[in-house]
Amino acid sequence: VIDGDTIAVVIDGRPYRVRYIGIDTPETADPQHGQEPYSAEATEANRRLVAGRTVGLERDTSETDRYGRLLRYVWVGHVLVNAELVRQGYAHAATFPPDVKYQAYLMRLQQEAQSARRGLWAGQP
Repeated sequence: VIDGDTIAVVIDGRPYRVRYIGIDTPETADPQHGQEPYSAEATEANRRLVAGRTVGLERDTSETDRYGRLLRYVWVGHVLVNAELVRQGYAHAATFPPDVKYQAYLMRLQQEAQSARRGLWAGQP
């Protein structure tokens, strides 16, 4: 687990970094702002969901981002990790066309997390 929305995986013996599609979590080392609030919690939530587990990777439209990371939806069993992080309030739904397969679902989960004041939304009015 690199941070709240990025993991390292090995595919056929080769290492890759994977950036979760459709979400954004607070940055652990933002060049302008340093560590953002809830970044440690988002990273830990991601760790609880995926660390040491075999994950399934689902591609949408794009293969990689500008940093060379694979862009994927990440599954552990029947759990879509991208969505679970939003549901728990550790990630914002973030639309980056053309990769929008689950965007309506992620937006609904974010609205639910906001209404329930989970995670990032705990201090929001």
